[in-house]
Amino acid sequence: MKYMKNQKIIYTIIGIIVLIGGYFIFSNNTISPKPEVQDNSNYLLAKQPEIVELKNGDTYNLTASIVKKVIAGNEIKMLAYNGSIPGPIIKVSKGSEVTINFTNNTDVPTTIHSHGVRLDNRFDGVPDVTQREVGIGQSFSYKIKFPDEGVYWYHPHVREDYAQELGLYGNYIVASDNPNYWSPVNEEVPLMVDDILIENGKVAPFVSVADHALMGRFGNVMLVNGLDNYNLTVKQGEVARFYITNTANTRVFNLTIPGAKMKLVGGDNGKYEHETFVDSVLLGPSERAVIEVLFDTSGTYTLQHKTPEKTYTIGIINVSSEKVATSYRSQFLTLRTNSDTIASIELLRQYFDKKADKSLVFTVDMGDMGMMGSHMMPDGAVMSNGGMMMGGNDNEKIEWEDNMAMMNSMSLANVIKWKIIDQDTKKTNDDIDWEFKVGDKVKIKIYNDPKSMHPMQHPFHIHGQKFLVLSTNGVKNDNLVWKDTTLIQKGDTIEILVDMENPGTWMAHCHIAEHLESGMMFKFKIE
Repeated sequence: MKYMKNQKIIYTIIGIIVLIGGYFIFSNNTISPKPEVQDNSNYLLAKQPEIVELKNGDTYNLTASIVKKVIAGNEIKMLAYNGSIPGPIIKVSKGSEVTINFTNNTDVPTTIHSHGVRLDNRFDGVPDVTQREVGIGQSFSYKIKFPDEGVYWYHPHVREDYAQELGLYGNYIVASDNPNYWSPVNEEVPLMVDDILIENGKVAPFVSVADHALMGRFGNVMLVNGLDNYNLTVKQGEVARFYITNTANTRVFNLTIPGAKMKLVGGDNGKYEHETFVDSVLLGPSERAVIEVLFDTSGTYTLQHKTPEKTYTIGIINVSSEKVATSYRSQFLTLRTNSDTIASIELLRQYFDKKADKSLVFTVDMGDMGMMGSHMMPDGAVMSNGGMMMGGNDNEKIEWEDNMAMMNSMSLANVIKWKIIDQDTKKTNDDIDWEFKVGDKVKIKIYNDPKSMHPMQHPFHIHGQKFLVLSTNGVKNDNLVWKDTTLIQKGDTIEILVDMENPGTWMAHCHIAEHLESGMMFKFKIE
């Protein structure tokens, strides 16, 4: 045991030396996209978001700007839409089209991507694909159609790792034209869960390209609706519907409210086929969940993020002893089967068992930091003449924390290349050149290679379309929901069926912001 311990220390020291050498060889300019603001006094204090209800044909002005905000006792520079973090909660009805007049008053070029919304391609907000970047001081008008009910969100698609981390995100809530689409509740509560990395009283500095390129940037302060002290008060007997969005760069959230009864009713793009009672909901970056919660008794409840190793309290829910005037308890306790969701899927069932049309593999290329002459070491570490990779716990399919803080924080974006590989053509990332016809039903098999240099989970997002997750590791999904993002855990193989019905040139990518910035994306065309 003593030998093994000493051996591990020696390997660790050697690995650190190699990594430090790699740092000096490969590190980029360590200046943030714009110099860090030393005096925040000239900026307005960020506020909480307002709810904006827009009707078909309405126009709304949205401005991104620099603000200051107090997080964990530190006054820090952040970015905001219309002065709030999150941005305004925009409520619209299904079938509406609105115009968003956007102005960029931040310190970096940016765009607005309406995540999950099947809008016209030219307003998708992807630079060099659908539009030019909106420069500092410039404006752009987005015409946004909302064909589907559900919960969606908007965020930048330029240096997402920087601008989104600093607060540029907000929700769309799209109401159904069917008043009975959801069960009745006493109140609706949008929740955007996030984290932020604070070091020495400031947001950890950014470099001229995305840093934390290995695992992505994990924060050390948890946020709910931009707050590190989120608090909600409801009445005894209330049923609340929570629209939850994971806006973190990297972190997977496993959310629970101990002592309260929770029901999962919806996902990214509307309702599940069947409602289910759950103990928690798991959300990768950019995924959404719609849950209903019954607060049967008064008292204090905690909103928790729970991992196998640690439990974080990220919010407090106070249930007063005053009883709610109208109780929806009986409706809550009834698990509905959603015939409209089932009907929307029915015509696609004929494609469920066909052979996959496309096959993808997720992996990483570590360049000279890779596995030449490698061998395994204690605790899953891998030693090579190019560096030291931590394999982690083989039984853990999700990296819940930054367990390689030293290497992950180094500026190795030019070395670490995350890859999406087309198995049939062997083309990688932006070299992939898929083309489809409007109306194609495309089955895609995706394998997340557990034997890559650094295996980890990846949230996979497809722009402009919706899809169904048919199976995971050969086990069929018996409760479908329309999605635009799905979390693919280490070693998993999933099959999805994409309804290619929205024409244009679109992106598909990993939604870990740093992986996207390092090239883990490709374009596809629908004509």
